[in-house]
Amino acid sequence: MSLDLVKPAQIALLEGPPQAERDRLDGLARTEANHAEALAGLACLQRLEAPVAERGEILSFPLTVAAWNLERCYNVEKSAVLLQREGAELVLLSEVDNGMARTAQRHTSRDIATELGMNYAFGVEFLELELGAEVELAFCEDDFNRHGFHGNALQSKAALQAPVMIRLEPHGHWFTPESPARRVGTRCAIAAGVMTTEGPLYAVSVHLENRGDAAYREAQVKRLIDAIDELAGDTPVVIGGDLNTGLADGGDFEKETLFAHAYGRGFERHGGPLDQTTTRPSRVSRSPRGTWKLDWFLTRGLLVEDSGIVPSVADDGEVLSDHDMVVARLGGFAG
Repeated sequence: MSLDLVKPAQIALLEGPPQAERDRLDGLARTEANHAEALAGLACLQRLEAPVAERGEILSFPLTVAAWNLERCYNVEKSAVLLQREGAELVLLSEVDNGMARTAQRHTSRDIATELGMNYAFGVEFLELELGAEVELAFCEDDFNRHGFHGNALQSKAALQAPVMIRLEPHGHWFTPESPARRVGTRCAIAAGVMTTEGPLYAVSVHLENRGDAAYREAQVKRLIDAIDELAGDTPVVIGGDLNTGLADGGDFEKETLFAHAYGRGFERHGGPLDQTTTRPSRVSRSPRGTWKLDWFLTRGLLVEDSGIVPSVADDGEVLSDHDMVVARLGGFAG
């Protein structure tokens, strides 16, 4: 397969383009050709931020992996407390901000990693060309975004080996006249190897498209697994994140053909009780149309002892995200 959608890591921090360039991009006609040119020309969308590891533990089984869509990450410290309470040793995050006015310009995934004493890799899903949705403007103390980054992250106390960002589509859904947001980018995954006492494990943090249908998300999963097979071979794999399952089918995640494709490629599905949803009202998603089961793990070559859903609610009652955290306890390698 082609690895054109696989982007390399850099140890330097990613920087957003100058405001004048963001203004120019915002003024472009919303066409696929303009988006492709913008995507290719923005260094921040072609690289993964992965600083040199400050620690290099070897993970022991059983180990806990957590996947969490943090809905921008409005509260770094309380989110870190919840992850720490669950004993997460491998953390797969999506929808985390970096240099956005709505989240106080913080590099949220890096700050969580610091709180947890972990290494991290961060990739930009979208360069945001506006401060945020109307409901988010009340959270903005600045009238500008320092970087305008919104993306995914992978964190662990183990060193992240050969980290990459895998873009899940060449063009995306969001640079169109009817898009509800002004942004450049595509859905993506962050992947890296981590060392365990039984050998290397390949970890992948992913966020699939909510504005596509089941066939679109299946195509994203196919591209992702194709890349994993090329990059990791027969290394055991855990994929975790917001798969946006069932949104086009009234909440029926079983209509998502991505699961059958993953099964056919040797993966198993885990996401806590099948009758328990993973979304809730939040400070941004104040009146959702319902609750959904969107967040999952896909594993291959691993023994999964248990999986569950952790409410995204701090000890003081603050709702930290419109997604609950999903956790899985990995018992070791299969076979």
